[in-house]
This record gives sequence, structure tokens and C-alpha cells, in this order.
Amino acid sequence: MGAVLSQRLVELFRWVDPGPDSSHLVSDTAGWWRDPEVLADLGPALAGLFPATRPTVVVAPEVSGLLLGPLVAVAAGAGFLPAYKDGGERRRVGALRWAETPPDHRGRRQRLGLDTVRLGPADRVLLVDDWVDSGAQLDALHRLVSGAGAEVVGAAAVVTTCPPAAAERLRLRALLTGDRL
Repeated sequence: MGAVLSQRLVELFRWVDPGPDSSHLVSDTAGWWRDPEVLADLGPALAGLFPATRPTVVVAPEVSGLLLGPLVAVAAGAGFLPAYKDGGERRRVGALRWAETPPDHRGRRQRLGLDTVRLGPADRVLLVDDWVDSGAQLDALHRLVSGAGAEVVGAAAVVTTCPPAAAERLRLRALLTGDRL
């Protein structure tokens, strides 16, 4: 990844205090999506974290993954499959296979759904997300993809604050670490 993209990601990011009822700051990544050069560079930069893997499919969870995943898929010459969160507002077409996440950084569990009929043993899947903190969502996606007989070739993120052991297990590579923000 170029130093220019790295610097722009840091410059366009901000922490927001949602008010006195919140116990933590909230990340605001909207600046990344607004900047046309960053938007053009994100897909190739994330796909470039796994230059030799040649994925056939990119899988990314909603909400930001519905934007980021296709950018990476185009750059990698792969297709894209969205993963949906149970209880989300998006309408799903067809049957999905579901997996529950381990507890995330706040102790919450989620259910993620994927159309695994569209995956098979010949598929090589790159998992993508904008921010990976605990790796809980990637863990659930890994199980869904593997359960469909496809191979997970790795996981790419814009930012990671994931513990090293989890990052290694998930084969996670990122453009930035949280301490840069």
C-alpha cells in the first residue's frame, strides 16, 4: 500500500463522541467513502494484501462490506457475495445459511447469513471488512465458507485492532492498525 493512501486514510478518519450516554467513542469512516482517490485506491490496496492468492469470490458483511467488498472483488478479478446480519433491514433473496459469531469486542453475538449455494469446492474466498476488532464476524464467515466446501484464502481489512493470535488464525492482513488512528 502506498504511503499516500495510508496517510489519507488517517487524515480522513475521526473519532466521534456520541454523548454522555455512551461509554466509548465511535469511529467515523465516512471521509474514506467521500474521497474519490481513496475510494479508487481501496479495492486494489486490499486485494494487493494477497497478491498470489487469486480469489474467485470476495465475501464481506453488511453494512460497509456492501461497498468495500465489490471494490476489492473488481480489483481482484473475482465475484462478490454479501453476508447479511440477522435483523438487518436489507431484504434477502433465497435461502441463507447462518452462523453465530463469538462474542465481539462488546460481548455481543450476531448471526451472519450467506448464500452458500453460490459457493463450491472450486472457490477461493477472500474475506473483507473495513474494521476488524475481535475477528468475531470473520470467524463466523470463515465457518460458513468452509461449510460450503470453499477455501478461505485470507481476510483483508482497512483497519485491525484484532489480537495477534486471532489475526494469525484468520490469516488477517490490514492496511492500518488502530494505533495509527
